[in-house]
Amino acid sequence: MNIKSIQKQIQKRRDRRVKKVRRTILESLSQPRFTVYRSGNHMYAQIIDDIKRITIASSNDLKIKGKNMENAIIVGREIAQKAIAKKVKKVIFDRGWYKFHGRVKAVADSAREAGLEF
Repeated sequence: MNIKSIQKQIQKRRDRRVKKVRRTILESLSQPRFTVYRSGNHMYAQIIDDIKRITIASSNDLKIKGKNMENAIIVGREIAQKAIAKKVKKVIFDRGWYKFHGRVKAVADSAREAGLEF
């Protein structure tokens, strides 16, 4: 096997996981979606209204550098405060292709502690 075929297999697995997670989320579009993205260097979160197709709150403007757990907790807390300021309390958590542990779980738990319900 060469590198290209391995990369294609990995991408197929990711796509399958994303479809599986989003299938359950998109069945109930009455609530905004709380998405998490984990890059190699940073942690990002967004709250998206799929009906209106707008982003309600985003962590892109935060000046947080690094990829550790403390920064993930800060991202979750800040995104929850922004959402509550815009009168959004109930959301659906979208983990994408990531497993619900580590930094992804830290973002979710800190958002819950800050007042978001999901």
